[in-house]
Amino acid sequence: MSDNETSILCAAEIIGNSRYLCVSTGAGVSAESGVPTFRGAGGKWNTIDPEDVATYEAFSRDPEFVWSFYNDRRVNGASCRPNPAHIAIAQLEKRFGDNFTLITQNVDNLHREAGSERILEIHGNIWRVRCTCCNIEYEERTNPLPARPYCKTCGEGAWIRPAVVWFGETLDFDLLYRANKALESCDALLIVGTSGYVYPAAEFIVIAKRSGARVIEINVEETPNAGFVDAKVLGKAGEMLPRILSRITGEG
Repeated sequence: MSDNETSILCAAEIIGNSRYLCVSTGAGVSAESGVPTFRGAGGKWNTIDPEDVATYEAFSRDPEFVWSFYNDRRVNGASCRPNPAHIAIAQLEKRFGDNFTLITQNVDNLHREAGSERILEIHGNIWRVRCTCCNIEYEERTNPLPARPYCKTCGEGAWIRPAVVWFGETLDFDLLYRANKALESCDALLIVGTSGYVYPAAEFIVIAKRSGARVIEINVEETPNAGFVDAKVLGKAGEMLPRILSRITGEG
């Protein structure tokens, strides 16, 4: 039996025997659905400076340019569908019910489309917008948006912005509080498709381990978490998660 197969069995054992499961996901989960990643080989930040499109200062300087970037992402995202990893996570939620929390850095909405409901989108959602005048946030499915998208309530001149967290902005305190409470309550943490470098998600493993949780990591490559996890599964999330789930349910 290979080391990876042993890790898959260990992961299934940890999840199958846990009381409360917390799942933390990053861009690697959605990459298999065609959503571009931002870091690593082929990542968007290799070809465009985030300071030009993902800061409030950039938006203040040139909102039309920033919206051209996000309109491209929305158009691409409209053709993306949940992959087997999203679906397996939604099935785990059904298994655990209220004893489950999904914390995602992704803004693509694919977890929701796969059926996940107990979800904390700590970086926001690309299909939601927020008015820079009245601060009201709402879902906006017009795709692509006009070059100058304005608030439906305030009207012309009141720019809306993507309801995502840009560089230099703080994350929603309530979401972070709920995420921390879930991490402190869980006895198993499943980390999927995240580099382990971006904070505060990089601290999730510390919070969970401090509370006594066992940790599983699924990624296509080694991460800084490798020495701290109880089961390390190397491979694509869309391939590994269904294998783990089948071991839990006894169907594989």
